[in-house]
Amino acid sequence: MELFIVFRKIRALRNWKNMFEALSKYITLYCLLFIVACDSETEKKQPDTPKESISIDAPKFNADSAYSYIEKQISFGPRVTNTLGHAACAEWLATTFSQFTDTVIIQPGQAKAYNGTILNFKNIIASFNPENKKRIILAAHWDTRPYSDQDKDQSKWRTPIDGANDGGSGVAVLLELARVLSTNKPELGIDIILFDAEDYGQPGFSDLPQADNSYCLGSQYWSKNKHVPNYTAKYGILLDMVGAKNSTFLLEGFSMQVHPELMRRVWNKAHQLGHTQYFLFQKTSPITDDHYYVSTMGNIPMIDIISLHPQNLYSFHESWHTQNDNISIIDRNVLGAVGETLLHVVYLEDKGKF
Repeated sequence: MELFIVFRKIRALRNWKNMFEALSKYITLYCLLFIVACDSETEKKQPDTPKESISIDAPKFNADSAYSYIEKQISFGPRVTNTLGHAACAEWLATTFSQFTDTVIIQPGQAKAYNGTILNFKNIIASFNPENKKRIILAAHWDTRPYSDQDKDQSKWRTPIDGANDGGSGVAVLLELARVLSTNKPELGIDIILFDAEDYGQPGFSDLPQADNSYCLGSQYWSKNKHVPNYTAKYGILLDMVGAKNSTFLLEGFSMQVHPELMRRVWNKAHQLGHTQYFLFQKTSPITDDHYYVSTMGNIPMIDIISLHPQNLYSFHESWHTQNDNISIIDRNVLGAVGETLLHVVYLEDKGKF
């Protein structure tokens, strides 16, 4: 179990006896990982020296357009799996992507949630050049959390979130990316995958026995049941919480295990484009997100661009799983930094220069 997930679960416990037992259970793990934490302090705060400084002409990423895509998603209400708002948003996403990409596949599936609820989810896969065997994946999750279990107000814990950042921002960047690529189409095979049922994981207030792997149900399903037989890709890039004010994107630990070179190339490109305040060369401990299952179950190395706190390496953005995750926290500059970086990565990859 990764340190970040252990910390999140311990922090969520409201019973002091349980908290003491959990801390005792993992004290050895913390001591061992102290060395990793210390090592992260020595990570370079400036970009690595690129093997070669490569630039490419790329079309402009429109952050205003991405922002409007977040607003549209929010207009459906919380996109909690099995709800009417979720179904309506799925239809809009499939229709919109079909205007930009060559094919759109809706992959239905079922999974049992931590509480026994059967979730009828839909992974949405929009593809450019589906016949090209050279492929990359760009991904996000499109569902939203049914609980605000990190909110300071306990009366709101069972209230769904808007998910402007957690869910909405990653999808919005990929929608705008698809729109731009449709007018400047690369030859590269690109699969934009929106995973469902990512955020239906067991909350800390649950009295049920601890359920393993209760998050990321859609990506677990896709990793075991690819949308195309014998599907593979060179690598994947996951976007999660990429639009909030004061976001910082660190070198997430599991991503650095599965594809450190890709991580550093992406971060170098972000720095080359002037986005140094957002993309920090600072290591974190591994976290479990959709990229973990795609890499381990799906055998495709996937990295995660996710907002993490540079002083507290075990914290997401302050709006995470609270009622504050709404349109008011979204910053067009952050959307633009992530979108422009990703757009340049795609065109460099298309030209065989990345």
